[in-house]
Amino acid sequence: MTLTLRVLAPDQSVFDGTADEVILPGTTGQLGILTGHVSMLTALDSGVLRVREGANWQSIALMGGFAEVVANEVTVLVNGAELGSSINASAAQSEFEAAQQAAAALEGSDPSPEKVKAQQALARARARLQASTGA
Repeated sequence: MTLTLRVLAPDQSVFDGTADEVILPGTTGQLGILTGHVSMLTALDSGVLRVREGANWQSIALMGGFAEVVANEVTVLVNGAELGSSINASAAQSEFEAAQQAAAALEGSDPSPEKVKAQQALARARARLQASTGA
């Protein structure tokens, strides 16, 4: 028995297929989903969704959203997503380094919209980098 997985962003369907296992980047940690999982609805953080089909793993960078699990169907609704295989790893590395520098420059400062945006950009860049390398 397999899971049906759909990953939907506002502008595209990123993944629509079957999976033997799904690992989601929940807001409280990673969530593993196998067939027969109890029904649930959970918030997702920016991070990497991992999909196992047989012995093969595929990574998808997610930019926050929600996941619903019902009767071996996993529906992931996110603000943005990219298949790891379509991300240029060297560009993702450069973006991550730039986001790290921007966040570090605001480290220790008072909370501000700029600081929040820098932290969100760092989380998105980290997710893209991890998905591009399959890490």
